[in-house]
Amino acid sequence: MTDQTLVLRFADLGTATYGSLRVVGEPSLTVTWVIDEPLLLAALAELDEALPEPTPGESQAAALSRALTAGPFATPATELMAAYRLGVLLLSDDAWQLLAHCASDPPAALFVSPSARLGRVPWGLLAWPAVRPDDDELVRARAAAVTVHGTSAAQVPWPSVDPDALTGGYRLMEIVDVLMAVPPNIVNAPRPALSWDQRAGRPPLLVLDPRVPGQRADSALGSVLGRPSPDTALAQHFSTTMSSGKVLPDVPSVVELFRRTDADRHWLVAMLGDGPARLLYVGHATAAETGSADQAAIYLADDRPLTAADIMAMGFPVPPRVALLACASGGDYRFDEATGLVAAAVLGGAQLVTATLWSLPTTAGYRQFAGQDADPMSDVVIAVDRAHDERDAGRAVNRWQRDQMRRWRSGELTASPLYWAALATFAVDGAR
Repeated sequence: MTDQTLVLRFADLGTATYGSLRVVGEPSLTVTWVIDEPLLLAALAELDEALPEPTPGESQAAALSRALTAGPFATPATELMAAYRLGVLLLSDDAWQLLAHCASDPPAALFVSPSARLGRVPWGLLAWPAVRPDDDELVRARAAAVTVHGTSAAQVPWPSVDPDALTGGYRLMEIVDVLMAVPPNIVNAPRPALSWDQRAGRPPLLVLDPRVPGQRADSALGSVLGRPSPDTALAQHFSTTMSSGKVLPDVPSVVELFRRTDADRHWLVAMLGDGPARLLYVGHATAAETGSADQAAIYLADDRPLTAADIMAMGFPVPPRVALLACASGGDYRFDEATGLVAAAVLGGAQLVTATLWSLPTTAGYRQFAGQDADPMSDVVIAVDRAHDERDAGRAVNRWQRDQMRRWRSGELTASPLYWAALATFAVDGAR
């Protein structure tokens, strides 16, 4: 089977979350299931412990240390266990069987539309369960989690077997290419129609770690990539790009692409007006915590952040491909009305947007807490930049994620899932 498209959709209704998986054009190939709230809370607890985002009462530094050194994503063995548990809790056995039925080469495309509560799930990471908890014990665990004081995460009776025997040896990303669906209200809204073929020969616009006014390099909104130098892997990568063709901004040396002080919103609009093929932004972002998703923002060389609402109101002319490598830039689905940074990019003209589901550890943060000289943040930037130059950029991102996952699975700790699993590619208009 080739050229198949599957849709995985979730909806939070009352105290339960409903899931469905279907094959487009083949209505008989559809499965549905229900995730009871205690099991959903158990899945979310797994993520809370794994991700480098502070839990209540935890500092950012403590969260980063936990995620890199002690959390479920800190070692291949504990990450496999978390991937197995998420695979059990979020997808039914029938869903996994349908996915296996659709396995092909090249992979089918799976478009995921999560509910607000599942907006941070790294779907590609999920492991195919070979064994599941006993049904009767699971029923008792769900019942015990519901009391007069409210509902808590179920204490799931996980099977006591060798960890390698828990899964069928496959991750979701090894069965299908995992992409994110863009909400219908955004897809169906009036928006520019600009294809990659129309812009592919144009230079990319690179917005790399812009300097936020009043912020020291080591402050909360300081440098993401570290001190600019022509000798870094990133500088050498973009130096090659410059030598093979023009980039925006047009600069005489590669280090002038980094930490710019003039890269404010007006500069960005002017650069976008030159018609770049694509936009690569690396820097800081904030996800909207309350209110509306359109308050999610990126930070430029401005006194105030550039919100999704600003981008939509100012009518930014967005190129067909966008990469937003910043803290939780792909958090649109955390809100019932998914009008965040991804939606703003799509409404401005983007067909494909790669963003992150949670905060990526900076280069300095990784080296401080992981005790490694590696630079996985730069690896992510280079990988996404290269992928976005390929014809099917979303599939190219998936290929890199699979390569990283296999490196990690083989014991290469610098291939941390805190980076590769965070990437999510949203696509519309047939883009892959």
